[in-house]
This record gives sequence, C-alpha cells and structure tokens, in this order.
Amino acid sequence: MPRFAANLSMLYPELPFLDRFEAAARDGFEGVEYLFPYEHEAAELAARLRAHGLQQVLFNAPPGNWDAGEKGLACLPGREQEFRDGVTRALKYAEVLRCPRVHVMAGLVPRGVERAAVRPTYVANLRWAAREAARQGVKILIEPINTRDIPGFFVNRQDDAHALLAEIGEAGAQVQMDLYHCQVVEGDVAMKIRQYLPTGRVGHFQIAGVPQRHEPDLGEMNYPFLFSVIDEVATACGWQGWVGCEYRPARGAQPGGTSEGLAWMRRLKAASS
Repeated sequence: MPRFAANLSMLYPELPFLDRFEAAARDGFEGVEYLFPYEHEAAELAARLRAHGLQQVLFNAPPGNWDAGEKGLACLPGREQEFRDGVTRALKYAEVLRCPRVHVMAGLVPRGVERAAVRPTYVANLRWAAREAARQGVKILIEPINTRDIPGFFVNRQDDAHALLAEIGEAGAQVQMDLYHCQVVEGDVAMKIRQYLPTGRVGHFQIAGVPQRHEPDLGEMNYPFLFSVIDEVATACGWQGWVGCEYRPARGAQPGGTSEGLAWMRRLKAASS
C-alpha cells in the first residue's frame, strides 16, 4: 500500500491550520504536505511535526502574489530575482522542517506571449533552483496542472514535464505527478504511471477524485486499481515516495467531515493487513 500524506491546506478545513497536524496523526497519517508554510514560523511547524510523529514530505515555494492570482514565478521573464529569493526562503524552511521536496510552481504564461517565449526563463530558473536545493539534499518538483483549474498554466502534460526535465538537465529536479490533473488533461493514467515511475524522474504523487476533486473513491477513477499499479511498479523499481491526498472533502468544513471521508483509506489498510 502506498504511503499517504495528508494535504493540510485542503483536509480538515473545519480546524485552524496548526490544529490539523494532530487531526492528521489521529487519522493514521504519517506524513503531511501543504501549499505554503510562510504564515507560520518554521520552528512552530517543526514542533507540531515532532509532537505528532509526522514527517513533512512536501510544500510549495512562494508563488508570487497568490491573492492577486499569481500561480508561480518560474516562467516569468523579469521576475528572476524574486524567484530566487522565494526559493532561498523555501529552502530555509525545508532545512528546519527536514523536508526533502519543494514544489516550484511554473506560473501563468503572460497574456499575449507565446508559450515558447517563456520556456528559456523557466528552464534557467529551474536549473538554478535544482542546483541550490541539491546543496542541502532537497529535490525541486515541477507539476503539470490542468488548464480547467488554472487556465494559462505553463506546464500541463506529463510528456512536456519530462521533456522539460531533460532540458533542465539536473538530477535534483523531478515531476510531481498529480493523478487528478493527469486524468483531466490526458487520461490513460495507469499507463503513464508505468511509463514514468521507473525513470526515476517522479518524486511524488498526488490524488483526488475526478471531476469534483473530492475523496478518491468519488468520481470516475478506479483508485484501488491505480494504487495497485503504483505498488507493483514501485516495488520493481525501488521507488519509496509518498502519495499526497490533495482533495477537498465532500462534506466541506462540517466537523469530522475529513475523517469520515477517509473510509477509502481505512478500507485499503484493512485489505492490505
């Protein structure tokens, strides 16, 4: 059975953020991820991790002005110094949190600009970030995101993400393979797991039901089958990463809604024991 990490930006919305660590541990998670840690001191987050026996497995570098709609800086010409400052800040948090992965969001292609025109900026930024992160043993992740949820996002497909990694040319850069986004954009998810996981370029998975991004047992995807594919391929190639639960609980912020919605994980654990 894969190792599941709770995404605390989306799960347990009825609780204050710092209380979500305890809730995740109580529900059986051993790892956590979230979007951004920067509203809290790294030492406070590290204390929560220690108190509840949790491992920080992933978080995002600063995305620019999130409230104004920015979704990353990596592909934006003229913002290189801001990008570097953000990655440097993220790596400081990663050191305190003992987090081995940082996701760097690509950003939106500026209006009126061809996608190909910003590709050199993206490649140069990611190459620099991967080299800086490697100094402290951290992997930089890139994620293809569907254009229904984030129109204009620079990276949308698995094949393009892997082509970008080849162009970046740094072993410290990997793909964050979100199966929800993969299904929305291109489908054929099981075969893409089989194609890309053995390459060593997949650093992390994320999951959610399609189309509404609720629990993985809601919607059109057969996640028990996909988990068995991940297990099979991971065993064959020695992959030991995490699967992040980045979904919106169907019951929203109702008390206990996240925990009740984890019946899918309890069933999986029972079947594997």
